[in-house]
Amino acid sequence: MLPEDFFIPILIVIHRQRNVLSEFTRIVAEANKNKKILEPDDKELIENSCIYIAPQNYHTLLEKDYSFSLDYSEVVKFSRPSIDVTFESAAHVYKEHLLAVLLSGANNDGTSGLQAVTKNSGRAIVQDPSTAEFAAMPSSAIASIANVVVLDASGISDYINSLNSK
Repeated sequence: MLPEDFFIPILIVIHRQRNVLSEFTRIVAEANKNKKILEPDDKELIENSCIYIAPQNYHTLLEKDYSFSLDYSEVVKFSRPSIDVTFESAAHVYKEHLLAVLLSGANNDGTSGLQAVTKNSGRAIVQDPSTAEFAAMPSSAIASIANVVVLDASGISDYINSLNSK
């Protein structure tokens, strides 16, 4: 759960089946009752203190005017939304102000996106593969990127919460 005064916007990109309702949004909402939980619309401006969840079956990009862009182009690494697509667009917009966190997953989506984040002076955190349900995504990023921080879930939570006081 995020503290009530946590003001940094968060975008969650999760691989989920098309046209299947997910419990994920409900779980995030119940854990963060003090936050707005939204699936962004195309051209919607990003608001502080909101948690956004990328919509199913659309790549979610961030634009220079700090808005979302939803894209229905081809799948990337068997996924739409693609974590790489989101991280790469966010890296070009937020540069050194971006924190990208890569968690459990079964392919290497997210690795090239995290490379773009670190190339643009952003910060990259990867879940410790030994604590991940599926270790492939975090393992791929750790093997490919020299300057990522590897933390377990508790460490990731502590790190994110520490940003609110800066």
